[in-house]
Amino acid sequence: MISKKAKYAINALVYLAQQPVNKPVHISTISTNENISRKFLESILLVLRNAGVVNSRKGKDGGYYLLLPPEEINMADIMRIFDGPIALLPCVTHRYYQKCLECKDEVHCGIRDIFSDVRRETVRMLKDATLAEIINREKNLYKQDALPAD
Repeated sequence: MISKKAKYAINALVYLAQQPVNKPVHISTISTNENISRKFLESILLVLRNAGVVNSRKGKDGGYYLLLPPEEINMADIMRIFDGPIALLPCVTHRYYQKCLECKDEVHCGIRDIFSDVRRETVRMLKDATLAEIINREKNLYKQDALPAD
């Protein structure tokens, strides 16, 4: 499972992606609309700002806004920011590789081979899952609800 911090980050980013481009949104507005504690959201947005995903502007008309278009912000990057490697085993990660302590022969390990495939497919799917894709899927789900039942 993803952490609560990663999940709330995604919720906040989707909210920001639905706002006019470069229009700052007050943290209290995001907090209220996404039902996220303001203090928790502040720490999340600070991490996202330090990672170059969002930026902030101070003052009366200040707030947070996306630095990149929604099509360029994917879930693989966001999950890595908050939860680290996207892998079920440490020996299949690229950025955070660690040899499994009980492994006798990593090159011929069937377990590692299977979990490498799982990791590769998971990362591919998460990279395809952009903020824009999430918003499009939500719209389509609402459209499906509006269709008359057979």
